[in-house]
Amino acid sequence: MSFAELLDFDLLSIIGTSAFAVSGYLLGVRKHFDLLGISIVAALPAIGGGIIRDVVVDRIPVSFTDNTNLFVILATLGVALLIRLHKHDNQVLNTLFIVADSIGLVAFSLGGAQVGLEAGLNAFGVVSLGFITAVGGGIVRDMMVNDVPFILHQDFYGTVSILVAGALYGLNHFGLANAWAIHALFLAGLALRLLAHWSELSLPKVGKHH
Repeated sequence: MSFAELLDFDLLSIIGTSAFAVSGYLLGVRKHFDLLGISIVAALPAIGGGIIRDVVVDRIPVSFTDNTNLFVILATLGVALLIRLHKHDNQVLNTLFIVADSIGLVAFSLGGAQVGLEAGLNAFGVVSLGFITAVGGGIVRDMMVNDVPFILHQDFYGTVSILVAGALYGLNHFGLANAWAIHALFLAGLALRLLAHWSELSLPKVGKHH
């Protein structure tokens, strides 16, 4: 069984794309955007990071040659509209946004790291590709809607991506990247991100006034 089969990149891509599309949809509703605006902020985190990653490794972005991610985004938005997801209680929506965004973060960190491993990159390269894939599109989205990106100030957001991608590199380096270990890594990364958010954990801030 190949490394790609162990990681099941296609499944990770679908999970991450759908999760980020949900988070973008909820953000668009919160900002009172129209359907086009909602579609744009849903698509940016779902495929933006992957496009940036593919440009970095000098290949045509997957989203330009494979329609799967676009279909996943459209299907996710269709279901969200059909069940009137935006009509739920604000607290429920906030929780759903964090969970969906966290799933996308971890799934894309692993998927991006896999691209680095398959390209034979070193630890820095693997972690960088995982990081770019996970947060690149979200940064563009947040800047577009005039929000400070999560990665710059909130609860281990970028740190989780770095840790997950780095852990995958370590597992592969020591020959431990089997299916069970990778699934456990996904769950551990998701748990860490959610714990950091709900416990309000964060890295130290320089020059913070008390």
